[in-house]
Amino acid sequence: MGWETRQRGSSYYTRSKKVNGEVVREYVGGGVLGQIAARMDAEERQRREAEAAAWREEREHLEELVGSVDEFCEDVEVIARSVLLAAGFRRHKRSEWRRERETRTDTAE
Repeated sequence: MGWETRQRGSSYYTRSKKVNGEVVREYVGGGVLGQIAARMDAEERQRREAEAAAWREEREHLEELVGSVDEFCEDVEVIARSVLLAAGFRRHKRSEWRRERETRTDTAE
């Protein structure tokens, strides 16, 4: 996008856009019409950049929260394992927790 100068010395504003994967230059106009179009394009570009920056900031904030939640879940898992082991459970196949069997102290006399 930008201003171009013709051989005769007059300036005009053009936009570049993709149509069916091919870059096409669109003639907008010169003079006041070109200035208005250039200003509108600049404002639109600034709006998109501000929106992208806001989304980046939000994503970074959410990634921080996810990290905190992951740490919390790991801590909870360590505590749960400790409690289960202290209560006499053991880890079985497929990560199932089962109570340890009591050993028999039969004295057949």
